[in-house]
Amino acid sequence: MKRLVIVLMVLFALPIFGNAQKINWMTFQEAVELNRTAPKKIFIDTYTDWCGWCKKMDQTTFQDSLVVAYMNENYYAVKLNAEMNDTINFGGYTYINEGGMNGRRGTHQLAAALLQGKMSYPSYVFMNEKNQLITVAPGYMDASQFLPVLKYIGSDAYLKQSFKDYIK
Repeated sequence: MKRLVIVLMVLFALPIFGNAQKINWMTFQEAVELNRTAPKKIFIDTYTDWCGWCKKMDQTTFQDSLVVAYMNENYYAVKLNAEMNDTINFGGYTYINEGGMNGRRGTHQLAAALLQGKMSYPSYVFMNEKNQLITVAPGYMDASQFLPVLKYIGSDAYLKQSFKDYIK
């Protein structure tokens, strides 16, 4: 009987612990499309498969419950592989990865355009509700460094004051 009670407690507890909230990642095209009818800022995690710091962001910062909650509430979150081979149409242009053929990696033109040619991974692109670039923030950040950046952009504080003044 004691075993049965323990087994039942474990079975009922699994869904509670298994439902940890995650960032609602989507494609660039999905975010732009959603932005037409329900405007939000767009956050773009520009990464590569070989980037160790990108993987660390995925395993730590992007798992933080405060980061997840703020991101899902205030942004359309996009994962953009800077070496993907997909064709993306945006802003009247067609973006491809010219170098990503015959097993080579190459850089996707959209990633290069969003990062303004500063190819550093990970890098985070922030776009406004009109799909216009606000800023790019490069490099790994833990949750305590990253959340203030998300809030600074998400709350539109960047329109009124410098980041340095914001975090004081």
